This record gives sequence, C-alpha cells and structure tokens, in this order.
Amino acid sequence: MEYGWLLSAALAAALASWAFDALVRLVWRPRALARSLRAQGVRGPPYRFFHGNLGDIRRLRAAGAGIRLDVADHDFTPIAQPQFREWIPLYGRVFLYWFGSTPNICVADYAMAKQLLAERTGIFAKNRSNANLLRLLGEGLVLANGDDWHRHKKVVHPAFNTDKLKMMTATMADCALSMVTSWEAQLANQQKERVTIELSDQFEELTADVISHTAFGSSYKEGKRVFQALKELQFIAFSTLFNVHIPGFRYLPTKKNMRVWKLDKEVRSTLTGIIENRLAAKDKAGYGNDLLGLMLEACAPEHGGDQLLSMDEIIDECKTFFFAGQETTSHLLTWVMFLLSTHPEWQDKLRAEVLRECGGGRDRRRAPTHDMLSKLKLMNLFILETLRLYSPVPLIRRRTRCPVELGGVVVPADALLTLPIATMHRDREVWGDDAGEFNPLRFDAGTTKAAPKNLSAMLAFSSGPRNCIGQNFAMVESRAVVAAVLQRFKLTLSPEYVHAPTDVITLRPKYGLPMIVTSVDDA
Repeated sequence: MEYGWLLSAALAAALASWAFDALVRLVWRPRALARSLRAQGVRGPPYRFFHGNLGDIRRLRAAGAGIRLDVADHDFTPIAQPQFREWIPLYGRVFLYWFGSTPNICVADYAMAKQLLAERTGIFAKNRSNANLLRLLGEGLVLANGDDWHRHKKVVHPAFNTDKLKMMTATMADCALSMVTSWEAQLANQQKERVTIELSDQFEELTADVISHTAFGSSYKEGKRVFQALKELQFIAFSTLFNVHIPGFRYLPTKKNMRVWKLDKEVRSTLTGIIENRLAAKDKAGYGNDLLGLMLEACAPEHGGDQLLSMDEIIDECKTFFFAGQETTSHLLTWVMFLLSTHPEWQDKLRAEVLRECGGGRDRRRAPTHDMLSKLKLMNLFILETLRLYSPVPLIRRRTRCPVELGGVVVPADALLTLPIATMHRDREVWGDDAGEFNPLRFDAGTTKAAPKNLSAMLAFSSGPRNCIGQNFAMVESRAVVAAVLQRFKLTLSPEYVHAPTDVITLRPKYGLPMIVTSVDDA
C-alpha cells in the first residue's frame, strides 16, 4: 500500500508539473512576451491559445488560393504571403505573430533585416524546428549552425571557385543543348512550325541533370529516384509548416510519418550507393573533382582535423545540394521564360545579344563558353529583375539563440524571425514607385544601387555571411540555358497558362508553364 501511495503521489506531481509547464508555455509566456514587445512598439494580431495565429494564416491562404492574376500583375503576395499583405498595413513592417506558442517577428524593415543577416556570431541561427524540413534538406550547409556550418563551408566552398565554375559551364551548356535539341526533334517529328511545351517540367529535369553531372558525376536517370522522393518530401514538409508543433509527434507511426520515413530511407540508400560506387573506384580514378569528390577527400582517413565530414554529414550535404541546387534554379528558369514571353521587346534584345556574343547559325551547335556567357550584360539584368519579382525562395527565417537587441527591439530567446522577401522586394519606399513593375534596367548600375533608397536591397540569395554559396552557379546555369533557348526559339505564352504563382517552400507556377515555342528560322 505504501508503494502504491508513493507511486500515486509521484504521478500526481508529474502531472502537476506538466500542467504548470503547459500553463506557462501556452498562456503566461505568450502574454508576457506580447506585453513586453508591445511596450517597445511591436504590435500584432492577438495570440490565440495553443494555435497562435496559425488558424488566421491558413484562413488567409485559403482565401488567396483561388486568385488568378493578370499576366502583367507581378504581385502574387495575396496568394503566397497573404498574412504579410494583411498585417503590415495594420501593424507596420515589424510586428509580432505566433506559430502556436512560438513568437514569430516579421522583419520587413530593411535596416533591421541587414543587421540580422550581417551578424556573424551565430545568435540568429537557422531554424531547424520542422523535422520534415530537416529530412528534406539534411543537416548540410543550408541548415547547419555554428562550428558545424564553418566546417561544412570549408569543405564545400572550393567546389564553387572560378576555375571549377568554368569547368562546370561546359556541362551546363551541354545539358541545355541536349534539351533544346529534343525540342527541335519535336518540331521535326510533328512537321509543325510551332509546338506547345510544358517548360516547368522540362526545367526540373534539366537542372536535375546538371546537378547530377556537376556535383555527383552521374546522369539524371541514376539519381532520378532521389529527385522524386525529395519532391514528395517537399510537399509533405510544406503541408506541416502551418501546423502546431507537438513535441514527440514525429516519432508516432502515423500514415504521414511512415511515408516520410520510407522516403528518407530511399534517398539515403540511393545516395549511399552513389558514394560507395565512388569509393570503390577511388584507386583507379581518385575521388573526383566534383562536389562529392571533394567531400569524400575530406572524409578520407588521411585527411583529419576540423574539416573532416562523417559519412552521414556527406549524405546530408548531398541531399542539400540535390534539392537546393536543382529546385531553386529550375523555378528561376521558369519565371525567366515567363517574363521573356510577356515582354517580347526584351526577348528580342536578349536574342540579339546572345547571337552577337555566342553565335548563331552553325555556331549555335557549339555550346557557349563561360567567357561568352559573362558578356551577356542585358541577360544578367533580366535575370536579376526576375529574381527580384519572382525569387524562388520567397522568405528567410532565423531563430534567436538568446535574448538579443535587433533594430532597437529586445527580441526574446527562441523566437522566430521571418524576412518576407517577396513582400520586401515590392516595397515602394525602398524600390521606388515602379517597385511592382518589370524593369531590368534598374540593375544597370549594379545590385547595390538598384533600389534608390537602400543599398543592397536585393535578397534573392540572402545577404551577409550566410548568403547562398551557389548563387554564381545558379546565375551561370541560367545564362547558359536561356542562351541555348533564345539561339533557336521564339517564346509565346500559351493561352492555357493561368498566372497563379504559389509557394511550396519554393515559388512555382501553380498550373505549370505551357509555352508555344517556334523555331527562329521559321519565325
């Protein structure tokens, strides 16, 4: 009886402790933090028990889901970022809202955003709270923090130096040439002057092929299952972004969790096979000069020290590169083609530049070199403006490790900080009255002077020490692909296209991009 009484008392104490902790976390702390931030001038929509403002966000997104824009309208924020569109006019560029009981501060003020992104001590860490997002990207360079991030960067950074990039350009151009050659074959087989092609699917395969070759020395087909599995993981991860995070829930054998486990296992086993094949061939061919080769060399027994990556870290870095290197560039190319088709005068200008610098006629059968692509000045402006209006990653999120002063506001520990890039890139006070219009010439004096009232207002590749390591890779690949297309084809937007840009972690056309392509020889 005595033991039973002690057990009951211990259970009652545990339940009381749990209830007290829940009361603090779900009621007292949110109220105290909201009161503290309100005293500092940071307001926001009211906190709702347990859910915070997630219900409001889901409601706003549902209302925007049916919106269809005119092709000349580049403001997709009512679809992709409706909460910022509704709350910034009410509460200002810096406001507080809630992901469940987690405080989330919108940082749409450029001065505050620059302070956040320039910080080098790691106080503003990458947000790793979503387990499904971690499985999608892996704990590689994109999500690593602190010393782990420095160690990963030392290993990965050499793959993106100028000499390596020049070598990769040939592969990018060859892959692009293969794609446009298949388009020419479609025209020939159908004996038509023009054909409609779904470009977003084409670019997903193309960029997957480029990443497979440049990073892993393999063809797209060998890693196809990796891309398919990561795409499904992406949609699952996005479906959980606006749900309340319940500790331990990811370990329960729910239908969604079991599917995630299976997909993650498939990705890891495929990547392990690719790595093991490379290791088996090491004595004959070495580790290789691609990204995988550099990482395996760092992992070799003869290479110890701080730069050493474990096999699990190499697999995670591969996952990061498979997704980040392929997904973002494919959507950038999609939006470039959309804007080329809706601005025929710019399409003509860019085609003339491509033919002048890269050649036409018989010369177009030869892939352009890195030096040729670097001379495409107008194309560079065009791509930068595409990135401003249709940034493939529409927001940046960080998490505070401890209480910290940011822009005169003391932000609490373990708070989320969200930079809504798509919204900030349309800020008229920063970019001017034509912020919502397509104008590549705004970048004619360089990215730092593109916004008349703010230096370095371009955030498509982030900024500061954690800016995108692959931005030069993406820019060169985009120029190579666009050059290959414009050398051979005229682009006209299909009447079937519906303009509804939407975000599924990355920004994509909700209904694809059907495009009418016509050979320039017949145009």
